Amino acid sequence: MNEKILIVDDEREIADLVEVYLKNDGYQVLKFYDAVSALACVDESEPDLALLDVMLPDMDGFVLCQRIRENHLFPIIILTARVEDMDKIMGLTLGADDYITKPFNPLELLARVKTQLRRYTRYNQSVPAKEALEFDIRGLSISKDSHRCTLNGSEVFLTPLEFDILWYLCVHRGAVVSSEEVFEAVWGEKYLDSNNTVMAHIARLREKLHEPARRPKFIKTVWGVGYTIE
Repeated sequence: MNEKILIVDDEREIADLVEVYLKNDGYQVLKFYDAVSALACVDESEPDLALLDVMLPDMDGFVLCQRIRENHLFPIIILTARVEDMDKIMGLTLGADDYITKPFNPLELLARVKTQLRRYTRYNQSVPAKEALEFDIRGLSISKDSHRCTLNGSEVFLTPLEFDILWYLCVHRGAVVSSEEVFEAVWGEKYLDSNNTVMAHIARLREKLHEPARRPKFIKTVWGVGYTIE
């Protein structure tokens, strides 16, 4: 196991504790207490996953997440003491893949890290030619073998989670799938009633596909039921 994990947290005790657990599990750790240093590190040595605190001394963690997403697709997990749903949704909408509220169990954090890394590794592996699949829906093309998505010929850069959600909707084209079904299929975890994760990622997908809020062309909401691509 040689994956590099970036930790950005100005609470040194937490950063140091997380570092110990990650190193004990065989990961390389890149640890910083401020956002500017972390950004420089990302550009020089791309990590395989980032753990970002929200309350940083020099930059809001949500802004840091957004800056990273401009050029990188590796998984991002937000560490936050904020428990309000809107804060969580904001982080996911800006490109985070998951969030963990403080205080957290380090073993749960490790489990979340492994889940995101498995998905990212699968996303970057090529699929044998016989399994290659592709959908082309009114100018939206998505290919399973190359893990590429284009819209009217222009590439749409999706995170592994965004790709998996869009692919799942395309595979079930014409059917309405619930947030619960999408979450359990993509995340592989039990869905909770208060979970807004799918909604936040759908919003992010729509933004990347230049979907008008009231009349989306691709991902449509069936109120009270779920989402569909027709």
